Amino acid sequence: MIKLLREDIKSVLQRDPAARNVIEVVFNYPGVHAIAMHRIAHAMWKRKLKFLSRVLSNLNRFLTGIEIHPGAIVGRRFFIDHGIGVVIGETAVIGDDVTIYHGVTLGGTSWVKGKRHPTLGDGVIVGAGAKVLGPIKIGNGVKVGSNSVVTKEVPDNTTVVGVPARAVSKSNKSKDSDQKYRTLTENLCFFSYGETQSENDPVAQEIREVLDRLLTMDQKLESICLKQEDKRCNSNEKKAQPSKLIN
Repeated sequence: MIKLLREDIKSVLQRDPAARNVIEVVFNYPGVHAIAMHRIAHAMWKRKLKFLSRVLSNLNRFLTGIEIHPGAIVGRRFFIDHGIGVVIGETAVIGDDVTIYHGVTLGGTSWVKGKRHPTLGDGVIVGAGAKVLGPIKIGNGVKVGSNSVVTKEVPDNTTVVGVPARAVSKSNKSKDSDQKYRTLTENLCFFSYGETQSENDPVAQEIREVLDRLLTMDQKLESICLKQEDKRCNSNEKKAQPSKLIN
């Protein structure tokens, strides 16, 4: 447990440029407090102390504004930035090196018992206000843009944005078997809200594609008109040649 908490604190120092030292993180980061209390509540949940674990979970929500059901499974180096309004459901599973921002919901879409919350792979980033709903799998290295609503599975290394969320890019980066999403360092492309400067809103992207097609059609139409004009000119020249011979 202590080792996990140390890794959680270290992950904050690596991913948040505002974090200056360990003492500041320990005393001033509600995300760290929420994760620490959740790990204790989850241990109690596994030992069938479900009532006490729910009490601790409610106390966690009251103190931090972050609601994590004690049944949720959380991986190593989990970072909740800001944290207010975060809700993580009972059957949610979160991998290693995951980062989520304020207002994120990992929720269910039905009242049926059993697996009803999402599973997040390693290295996932979920932007502020995003909702990931249902028993779906979010692949490793996925980035979810802020305020997106994800209800379908997302393959590895994909960025999704919008309502409903749609893919705007897919990375071809190879996985390193020795360092599989171990740390998020300065050399790793880390974008707080699941978007980069080269990744656009899917609606804007579709409009651009339509305009590109219109431009291509205009160019083809112009080419056809020029060819028809050339044929007509050649035809007129051929008709004019016999008249010259007669004269």
